Amino acid sequence: MTDFGPRLLEAMHRHGRLCVGVDPHTALLREWGLSDDVAGLAAFTEICAEAFAGTAAVIKPQSAFFERFGSAGIAVLERLIAACRATGTLVLLDVKRGDIGTTMDAYAEAYLGPASPLGVDAITASPYVGVGALEPAFEAARKFDGGVFVLALTSNADGAEIQRALAQGIVDDLAERNHGADPIGSLGVVVGATVGELSVDLTRLNGPILVPGVGAQGGTPADVRRLFGDLPGVLPAVSRGLLRAGPDVAGLRAAAASLTAELSADE
Repeated sequence: MTDFGPRLLEAMHRHGRLCVGVDPHTALLREWGLSDDVAGLAAFTEICAEAFAGTAAVIKPQSAFFERFGSAGIAVLERLIAACRATGTLVLLDVKRGDIGTTMDAYAEAYLGPASPLGVDAITASPYVGVGALEPAFEAARKFDGGVFVLALTSNADGAEIQRALAQGIVDDLAERNHGADPIGSLGVVVGATVGELSVDLTRLNGPILVPGVGAQGGTPADVRRLFGDLPGVLPAVSRGLLRAGPDVAGLRAAAASLTAELSADE
């Protein structure tokens, strides 16, 4: 396989720069006329797979919405991952894991190991026990051609103070790890579309940038262009603002196509 960074750029070139967040929370299941149980979860994910697998650059399931149903919910997540990857669609699992020692080793094996039923192309990770503590995930990404997106400046307003104090150090650490990668490295950051003014220098990152907060949280395609300009590997993520077009598959595809065109308007 090719490293995650180049594979991501190729997927974005082929399908446009849209990451579809699959967040089956209670309110959305009800909006779709589905029950808030494993059966409803399974129906929701099957619709999402039919609508977006093979048509979106990246699909990003939020693990918590599957974990809340225990092992049965995890089984649904495994099926979603398998369905997406069978079409060649990149899967970014939003798990925000971050720990030390053997615990981080286990997380890395669970989500980036090719033998794991939860194995995906990339994960999100939390750096607040130290970026160096994430080394098992970085090593697994190098070994298995995966990617890791580390939280830097998220769309969560409650985290702004601590994140702004640490973000540049996180970016600089990852920039060193990505140094020399061509066209970009596989270690990226998460920077929200709702941060206002960009208080961190991303020009040396040489890695992908996941941009949540577009849509329901108030971020717009114009914000993405203003904040990130022509930096490579900028991947806007949309969940609620797109999924509200469901449960009709054609409606979901049309909404995704419209948003993709809007995000690519100045390219």
